[in-house]
Amino acid sequence: MLFWRIVLSLFFIVAGANHFWNPRFYLRVMPPYIPYHEAAVSASGVLEILGGLGVLHPATRRLSGIGLILLLIAIFPVNVHMVLHRIPGINVSPTVLWLRLPLQLLCIAWVWFHTLRAPSAPTTP
Repeated sequence: MLFWRIVLSLFFIVAGANHFWNPRFYLRVMPPYIPYHEAAVSASGVLEILGGLGVLHPATRRLSGIGLILLLIAIFPVNVHMVLHRIPGINVSPTVLWLRLPLQLLCIAWVWFHTLRAPSAPTTP
């Protein structure tokens, strides 16, 4: 269980850091109806990093899980936008883009399983 929680944490920390290592990718895929693209990309990167760190500590695990699930739901329209619109400079197979949609649900389940399924800390009687 601990191993997979660490993998989950690293997944989100690296994904969040990638928003700062490669912001051009994220700026390109932003739907036009979402305002403040640069702020949204930076904020989502920070939230992913904080959520990834938070799943490691029992005191913050539950809140981090809720936050990461909400973030995954919030970014789902970006993945749909990528499927429905050809974005110049983004050379990802349509099959991969379509597969990302159900994978988002698996990510939500992964976060839920490791952060919300059981209490984060033992309770006292």
